[in-house]
Amino acid sequence: MSRIELLAVEGLPEINPGDDLAAMIAAAAAQPLGAEDLLVVAHKIISKAEGSVVELAAVEPSPRAIEIAERQGRDPRQVEVILSQSAEIIRDSGDLLICRTHHGLICANAGVDGSNSGADGRLVLLPRDPDASARALRAALPGHPAVLITDSFGRAWRLGQVDVAIGLAGLRPLDDWRGREDSEGRPLSATLIAVADQAAAAADLARMKDGSSPAVIVRGLGRLISEDDGPGAQELLRPAAEDRFL
Repeated sequence: MSRIELLAVEGLPEINPGDDLAAMIAAAAAQPLGAEDLLVVAHKIISKAEGSVVELAAVEPSPRAIEIAERQGRDPRQVEVILSQSAEIIRDSGDLLICRTHHGLICANAGVDGSNSGADGRLVLLPRDPDASARALRAALPGHPAVLITDSFGRAWRLGQVDVAIGLAGLRPLDDWRGREDSEGRPLSATLIAVADQAAAAADLARMKDGSSPAVIVRGLGRLISEDDGPGAQELLRPAAEDRFL
């Protein structure tokens, strides 16, 4: 019988640039981390520890940012930060910008967010290289568990947000069943399971957005965990040539 456990890491303090995140998580975890565990971490604590934050007071908006802000009813400084984090603006509609980030992620406002930032007038950015951040955290953690870094994304055609994997080390991103058979012997031709995104969404059920548990230990996914770091979350990105909507 398969079983998956989700264990929120409680009591982490506010994270500041330069903090030893691995040591803080290991100290807060109720149980030691092991090589078959998966540690799921909200990207904001990674970004804060790495200094990927911006103080609005230091931002000078460009004419383009001012034009968008006036049309959308937003702070032009925030728009300027969003533009700086974007390789491309996919949609500019209402009070929202859908962006392709420099990492290749397509998301609202390029992942720039002021919630749970630690101070008024501060914006948290996505990590500069989420896969590298996941690898570094895995190497520094006792027990070297697999590490998954998440962000909350909206979804086309469906309401609500779901956490997805934006950084990954030691977990297979995709479980490819193409060429295998279902339980009745029929060949599978299109089944490519985004297990990293499923793990990210599952872990989010164990924590609250207004709580102090931005890290969750997931147990029971040993078959998907590898000793090497693997290809990272970049493998989850659909090639632009295969996009059917943009």
